Amino acid sequence: MGIKQVKVEVNELTVGMFVSGLDRPWTQTPFPLQGFYIRDLDEIKELKVHCNFVYIDVVKGSAPVKTDLRKLTGASGMRKPQRAARQTRMVDVAPLKIRRDVYREVQPLEKEIEPARELHQQVYNAVGSVMEQVNRDNYSVPINETKRAASQMVDSVLRSPDAFTWLSRVREKDQYTYAHAVRSAVWAILFGRHIGLPKSDLDVLAFGVLLKDIGKTRLPQHLLESQKRSETEQQAYEKFIDYGVEILRKLPDVQPRVTSVVKTHCERVNGSGFPQHLRGDKIPLLGKIAGVVTFYDETINPRGQSKPVSPSKAVGKLYDQRGIEFQEELVVEFIRAIGLYPTGTLVELSTGEVGVVVEQNFERRLKPIVMVVMDAYKQPLREPQRLDLAVEERETQAKLDSGKYLASEVRRVDILQDLEPGAYDVDITSIRDQYIQGKQGKGLLGLFKRKGLKLPGFS
Repeated sequence: MGIKQVKVEVNELTVGMFVSGLDRPWTQTPFPLQGFYIRDLDEIKELKVHCNFVYIDVVKGSAPVKTDLRKLTGASGMRKPQRAARQTRMVDVAPLKIRRDVYREVQPLEKEIEPARELHQQVYNAVGSVMEQVNRDNYSVPINETKRAASQMVDSVLRSPDAFTWLSRVREKDQYTYAHAVRSAVWAILFGRHIGLPKSDLDVLAFGVLLKDIGKTRLPQHLLESQKRSETEQQAYEKFIDYGVEILRKLPDVQPRVTSVVKTHCERVNGSGFPQHLRGDKIPLLGKIAGVVTFYDETINPRGQSKPVSPSKAVGKLYDQRGIEFQEELVVEFIRAIGLYPTGTLVELSTGEVGVVVEQNFERRLKPIVMVVMDAYKQPLREPQRLDLAVEERETQAKLDSGKYLASEVRRVDILQDLEPGAYDVDITSIRDQYIQGKQGKGLLGLFKRKGLKLPGFS
């Protein structure tokens, strides 16, 4: 197999890549002439001192998009698979048809946040109302309200992906099933937006994901909350899919495609899912997407645990199932869509400082806007500081290009790692509110000059 080289900026390097070429002669660096695997963060830091970009061999080592995800697996504490067949790889799936840059217009976060906030509450109310009425065996439910909210939710995410993500990323005080349904729908729309699904498909997807767990209203509470189910209990639990399909067929104005999302979101491409054990492309695309986002949200926000896990651990668990339970292309594209550091993620910077990701850079996912809230000694700052990592990198490069600075004299700032929510006493909701208030008020230059500003939230 021949070498397949890819040019990669040093800030995009991760452990596991094989560096096969540099942007300068090897003899001007301390690295081995024949190339080398990146085995730790110190080697990445050393590369940043000497190089602006390198070439990596994607045959020998990890490719750029896949990062160091293998190391992230196995750390989320999820229940182990019960079926041995789950580890059987499944390859007979059609290539994913992706349409790039279909939704290029993006509304500024500060303009979309208030409509998104109101809509967020409407979606919660609509989903809650449907489940409450169904639980009472009342099928004269306001299903059109949920359908309308789902479509408006799609419109909001298409206009400004960050706005709705903010409202879903911060955990709200609501019943798990409702919150999980709304969060999953947000991930699904973000994903569908990324791969260019038509608006009509996004509407179906959002509506189906919002209602995917409606059959759980038929299950006893102990089955929902149990962390370890016996085989008999698991079989009883899996019936929620059939219950959901039965309920939706009795409701007016629910398209068969919506019901299909509900029916297939627990199927897996290797046949290990339920209820029909479908394999490969017998699972419709929207059902596959619903399965991916459900798995991700259940991992990042596991039921019964007071604190969610870090996004990287959830991504690692998902990545570990690529080509097994989930179509590999879908997994890779989902990671591309949400990034390793979704909005609202608590992160540690290479400087030792701690911050919160407040806004995405959709061109460069590893370079979002961060509010720095703790210094290198993990002491709270009197006033959070806004840091645009993409701008910071451009300014750093400009200094180097000027010839007035040596590489060792210029500080580069990157995200070193994401942190478990609750790792430090950081009020992420407050950071969200203040950041948005700053953008709505005096703009970026006046951010955090006023104190004590709070917006009404859901929690």
